[in-house]
Amino acid sequence: MTSYGFLLDLAIILLATKLFGLLTRRISLPQVVGAIVAGLIIGPSCLNIVQDTDFISTMAELGVVMLMFSAGLETDMQELKKQGLASTVIACMGVLYPVIGGFFVHVLYLGHMPSLSDPEFLQCVFTGVILAATSVSITVETLRELGKLKTKVGTAIMGAAVIDDVIGIVILTLVMGMKDPASNPLSVLLNIGAFLVFSLVAGLAIHYIFKYMDQRFPNKRRMTVMSLAACFAFAYCAEEFFGIADITGAYICGILLCNFKSTGSIAERVDVSSFSIFSPVFFASIGLKTVLSSFTASIAIFTVALILISMVTKQIGCYLAARMFHFNHTDSVRIGIGMISRGEVALIVAQKGAAVGLMDSALFAPVILMVVATSIVTPILLKLSYRKDDASKLQNSDGVKPLSNIA
Repeated sequence: MTSYGFLLDLAIILLATKLFGLLTRRISLPQVVGAIVAGLIIGPSCLNIVQDTDFISTMAELGVVMLMFSAGLETDMQELKKQGLASTVIACMGVLYPVIGGFFVHVLYLGHMPSLSDPEFLQCVFTGVILAATSVSITVETLRELGKLKTKVGTAIMGAAVIDDVIGIVILTLVMGMKDPASNPLSVLLNIGAFLVFSLVAGLAIHYIFKYMDQRFPNKRRMTVMSLAACFAFAYCAEEFFGIADITGAYICGILLCNFKSTGSIAERVDVSSFSIFSPVFFASIGLKTVLSSFTASIAIFTVALILISMVTKQIGCYLAARMFHFNHTDSVRIGIGMISRGEVALIVAQKGAAVGLMDSALFAPVILMVVATSIVTPILLKLSYRKDDASKLQNSDGVKPLSNIA
């Protein structure tokens, strides 16, 4: 492929994601499902038209960073304050149950319970760590499409996902520290504390700078440019200096800018760039990463068990935590569903573990399939969970039963 082949790749991705997005919308499914399926179809698993190149990976990373920044801009701070403790508990239980479930799935795959001194014991723990990660970007897109992002449920999911990310990083580093004595788990805890201090200090500076700009240049394009610069700088600092995921830095930066007069125009302009090119590439890249090799019977069973456990444990843990904070049954189910999706975070965790010998390379494909499956199932289940409410609103406003309920 020539040096300009990336242009053709982009054209194919944009056309495919839009086409499949429209098709899924026709059958009442979120368009993100179509984008992920498009990546599977045009990627190595099927037609092999587009490969997951470094350029595509970079574009996808920009996509998820901008998506999380947009989610931060749209965050209802008053609601987030109300849900702070609830989000923390939801995140903790949403990590605990998948870690335990993933551990025992790997034990069943091995056929025996390894001893604490056995290297296989850490591999079992690491499988659970992979399942602990939550990728909320797909949930964000689905909730925005449904008009539910700023609701109590949406805010609880967003807060829990950010805390979930931090917990996952801590656990990952602790496990890697047990594998490699050169890695110091205490330093990661210090980095997380340092990042919190940095966020407070930088947040105050950003607040006053943008407050001044917001008064002098309300709704000007320079506000959007400066906000994107702040987003990318925050994401870079989080990843480079503190070992925190860049998407966490982007989301926090969005929260810092969510209460200005110009916030609405900033979010609108960011969305134009994000949803025109970067987000489609990100969602398609999930499908592009999937390369299906020949499976043995044991790996196929492991894959199915991993997918089921990843969904069930996250749902149960988050549901029980939500009920503890007096969310009703329906909203608790929605919160659990919103936390099911795994994406780039799980893949990054798997890659880091494989690099230090915490995961057999043969098990990487099942992890990718788990990510793809949860990424597809999450928006579908979220849409179904809100269908009854939407139907009730339609019936109450029109006084007529929806056509879908008429025999």
